[in-house]
Amino acid sequence: MDVETAVRTRRTHKAYAPERLDHKEVESLLEIARWAPNHHLTNPWRFRVVGPLALERLKEAAGPEGAAKLDRAPTLVVCSCVLAGDPIQDEEDLHAAAVAAYIVLLVAHARGYAGYWRTPGVLRTEQGRSAVGLGPDERFVGLVHLGRAIQEQRAPARAPVGEVVEFLD
Repeated sequence: MDVETAVRTRRTHKAYAPERLDHKEVESLLEIARWAPNHHLTNPWRFRVVGPLALERLKEAAGPEGAAKLDRAPTLVVCSCVLAGDPIQDEEDLHAAAVAAYIVLLVAHARGYAGYWRTPGVLRTEQGRSAVGLGPDERFVGLVHLGRAIQEQRAPARAPVGEVVEFLD
């Protein structure tokens, strides 16, 4: 699948088959994400693949309502950004980490998997951060759900290009 097709056809999926992606496949997706552009080659992204014990800790931190949403996909990846303490570098690095997370979604889609990027509040709490090992020098970027879709998703409406693009003189 070419990049344009991947971008135009990737959808958010919230219903998955129960099988987890195997370790090598997840590692392969994350290896490609390392190629995201980043200023000064800081490699600020960190990925944590959530295993069964970490998932139980995270569900406990999330409470009953939040825990149910964590069961949607069989494979969960926490993406974070290591902060350096310099406001400009931290902003650049945060955006680079977000691009790396999106690369995971695009490559997964190109390989026939489904994905879903969430930013649940539990991963901004002390208990949630602790559940997945986020350190004090890291900023949570997203929780990427991965698996095999069990539903089809329609293309969402997008704003016309004229509403979001302006050519400046």
